[in-house]
Amino acid sequence: MKLKALFVIFSLSMPVCMATPVPPCNTTPLTVSAITTVASDSASCDGAPFPAECATATNAAPWINLAFHTFGIHAFGPQAALLSLMLFESGSFKYNINHYPGVPGQGTRNMQSPAFNLEYAEWLAANMTGSGISTQQVQKAQSEGPTQVLELVNGDRWGFASAAWFLATQCDEEARKGLVAATEDGWNAYLTDCIGTTATEGRTTIWKKAIALGKW
Repeated sequence: MKLKALFVIFSLSMPVCMATPVPPCNTTPLTVSAITTVASDSASCDGAPFPAECATATNAAPWINLAFHTFGIHAFGPQAALLSLMLFESGSFKYNINHYPGVPGQGTRNMQSPAFNLEYAEWLAANMTGSGISTQQVQKAQSEGPTQVLELVNGDRWGFASAAWFLATQCDEEARKGLVAATEDGWNAYLTDCIGTTATEGRTTIWKKAIALGKW
């Protein structure tokens, strides 16, 4: 399992970044300015309903860049899609726990479901050396409930990386290629076929702002 999972991540962006006529790899890191251009309210945590959960664009940028590197998300299109998804789901990084309606164990910056948070924790324990999450910790948290599992993966390092992990391990190649192409059809297919949600106006508005930047 470990070798297979790591191969998927290693190979995720290689064909789509190197082959023509696909756009080249994005070599510039995501910037704070890019995040605030897409979501101006991410500049500050003033008035955040749950201050302990809030992260500003300044806080978020280095963790998102680390996630892109960790999970091999190197093309601009997928990076823009993941940023858009996280901004929408977390209310511009104001939340990392589901409060509305309040599903126990749902959270991270892409509001991942409890079932996928468990799979994420198990994957990190099995495949990511130095993750800070052991198989024993996952088993203990699982026995205690989904909220405890969420706590394992909801720090800055892994909370900002869950969307990238999901793309790398749960989405098929067609979905990933669609994001690299940076088309609205590709974005819609990613949401419906991989994430399992609908392409609402609110989601797509954020994505269009990100894609319009063209690069970070």
